[in-house]
Amino acid sequence: MSQLNPFYDVIVVGGGHAGSEAAGAAAQMGAKTLLITMNLEAIAKMSCNPAMGGVAKGQLVREIDALGGISGKVSDESGVQFRMLNMSKGPAMWSPRCQSDRMLYAQKMRERLEEKENLFLRQDNVVDLMYSDDGKTIEGVITQTGQKFKSKAVVLTTGTFGNGLIHIGETQFGGGRSGERASIGISATLEKLGFQVGRLKTGTPPRIDGRTVDYSKLEEQLGDEDPSGFSFMTDKLPTLEEQLSCWIGYTNEEVHDVLKTGFDRSPMFNGRIKSIGPRYCPSIEDKINRFADKDRHQLFLEPEGWNTYEMYLNGFSTSLPEEVQYKALRTIPGFEEVIMIRPGYAIEYDYFPPHQIRRSLETKIVDGLFFAGQINGTTGYEEAACQGLMAGINSALKVQGKDPLVLQRSEAYIGVLIDDLINKGTEEPYRMFTSRAEHRILLRQDNADLRLTELGYKIGLASEERFLKMKKKKEAVSDLDAFIKDYTVRPEQMDPMLESKDSSTMSQPMKAEKILLRPEISLHDMMEYDTEFSEKIDAITTNTKVLEQVEIQIKYAGYIEKEFEMVKELEKQENMTIPEQVEYTNIKSLSTEGTQKLSKIRPETIGQASRISGVSASDLSVLMVYLKN
Repeated sequence: MSQLNPFYDVIVVGGGHAGSEAAGAAAQMGAKTLLITMNLEAIAKMSCNPAMGGVAKGQLVREIDALGGISGKVSDESGVQFRMLNMSKGPAMWSPRCQSDRMLYAQKMRERLEEKENLFLRQDNVVDLMYSDDGKTIEGVITQTGQKFKSKAVVLTTGTFGNGLIHIGETQFGGGRSGERASIGISATLEKLGFQVGRLKTGTPPRIDGRTVDYSKLEEQLGDEDPSGFSFMTDKLPTLEEQLSCWIGYTNEEVHDVLKTGFDRSPMFNGRIKSIGPRYCPSIEDKINRFADKDRHQLFLEPEGWNTYEMYLNGFSTSLPEEVQYKALRTIPGFEEVIMIRPGYAIEYDYFPPHQIRRSLETKIVDGLFFAGQINGTTGYEEAACQGLMAGINSALKVQGKDPLVLQRSEAYIGVLIDDLINKGTEEPYRMFTSRAEHRILLRQDNADLRLTELGYKIGLASEERFLKMKKKKEAVSDLDAFIKDYTVRPEQMDPMLESKDSSTMSQPMKAEKILLRPEISLHDMMEYDTEFSEKIDAITTNTKVLEQVEIQIKYAGYIEKEFEMVKELEKQENMTIPEQVEYTNIKSLSTEGTQKLSKIRPETIGQASRISGVSASDLSVLMVYLKN
């Protein structure tokens, strides 16, 4: 190859959240990596809301960080407000979220990527792929400028850019997001290679001038007093006083009436948009239409950063005509004088139904070609980033001649997401929820490092510093757990605290664990009333995250043990592999639907086959007998 176009191990196409993680991971693991993106100033740009994490999404970011990815650290470095969601529920539901400085996030991500000595950046537009004569092996990419870059693996992270089409009222134009052109050419090549292509839709709300809002009519939403970040390597976060506020407001019937005046020109309702959008993030016009009995809808006004007055109106996603958006905004209480900086819009884009990928995120049709992010039918920065991380890991492992890293459903939310995509497919943008993870008590945000950091270290992604920090925490958790189970507390110390909590008093000394098992009692309560107990705990650790984790482990020990037993049973099925060349049409006694679904998805294990909709228990029995014979 020429000096201009050297040979690469891995080429990543697209520099969004998936592409950034993919390129960072592959390079960190020693693969010579090229990241090609249309605009190097827009790396990891937050196209929609300026935030990371949230319910179940926060768990994904913590898992990315635990494995050695970048998003968690960058989120902590660019966060303007931090909150732990669902604290009124059990710890399996606790989810970290941060409001982000949009510009600072992109800047910090670029800085992190430029630290990778094996990573090379190029601003260009990939318009085609290079592949072997039989179309079964990837060989590189071709850019708009006619340059050819050869590689052993290619990771496609096209986001919303694949044949992207933007809608604002009756106006429509090509684009990957507002102000940036669409990516044309790759989809046609993939179709020619035999891939099935579909269309999905997403949208974004208008951005407004925060100086023109009357905040006295809104409810202030503060961050947490003791903020929790995403990275296990972060030591300091902004205090509550340093954090920026968000604000809560509401639409009303007058707002709805104004919005309805544009429904006849709405691409959602006049047939221009035929694609399906995210079920759990509907546009404001869709909410008014679907929930006609509701006289108001909640809105969140979110800052876009430390040094800008531009604000994001969460809950007001729309593709209505611009003048209707503006008029409706000015009827929201507190927004009577508001100035709109950017209108909301909807965007349609290409995706490739995910039954066409393996659990490694490598495609089944073309060897060495990986898909990650919205190209697989997901929505959300976090869902994209975790796929990018896994595609980057597995593309690097592939060029190194090693087996792929596949996370099981019992190991990580990332494993749940990929398993869901492949086995259940998606006809609407997929987002993660805690309810999707049947083992969520094991997959808590607090223990992501204990679950995954050793894995990340073994493959060369997580640093030695991170690994040693995790080991130290693991030892402290073990020591503190053993101490609490062995330490005896006395009635004269604990009874005053128990009475204050309306908890039954002690008739005799007992193990501290027994008291801590009471739902109304916390470890902090016990330490406050027993000085010796508190001092001995301080001698073991002063890390509040260790205290929190041990308390969770003790209080939920029964549930956790049951989950581990269930996982052991399921592992037997997960370890029973299915040869790739199996012809399901030759297996007699399989149901017609079972044959069709198994042939389409081609599961790698019996466990995976058991989660495919349409494959019955009877089909599984027939398949297992066939494999044994």
